[in-house]
Amino acid sequence: MPAPEATPGAICFQATQSASHITELLDVLWERSKDATTQATAPASPSQLRLMYVIDRQDGIRMRTVCHLLASSPPNVSRMCDRLQAIGFLQRLPCPESGREVNLRLTPAGKRHLRRIREQRETMLHHAIHHMPAAERLALAHGLTELAVQLAANDGGEHSRSSAHPAA
Repeated sequence: MPAPEATPGAICFQATQSASHITELLDVLWERSKDATTQATAPASPSQLRLMYVIDRQDGIRMRTVCHLLASSPPNVSRMCDRLQAIGFLQRLPCPESGREVNLRLTPAGKRHLRRIREQRETMLHHAIHHMPAAERLALAHGLTELAVQLAANDGGEHSRSSAHPAA
């Protein structure tokens, strides 16, 4: 007797649980890769790395924009910037349009640090994905692409109301 078809809600729940589990596993792997590539002075907190990723994507970004993107208060972001600047990973520059605002930029050392972390992560992911069957790799690529689209469209929200794709 064939297995009964899973409902769209059950499939969504299973996919959500799997994505959550993968996220936890990746957190552990990321910590290992970070530990393998850092010196004693490198940023230790996920918040500092997240800040560095935001600045890396938008070179010269205003601190006010970073606060908004990280959903963090200016004093918290300022303290993280202090730490990153102290270890030589971040520059604060006066904003040309407004003397009251500050633009943020990673230093070459900060960019090298992120590059090493990304290389370690990509190596780990490549190794795991390489050992998957080809059809599963293709499905993963399509699924992750759509997941990224939905997360970006909904700013990380819980669900999408605007998806053109029905629930699977």
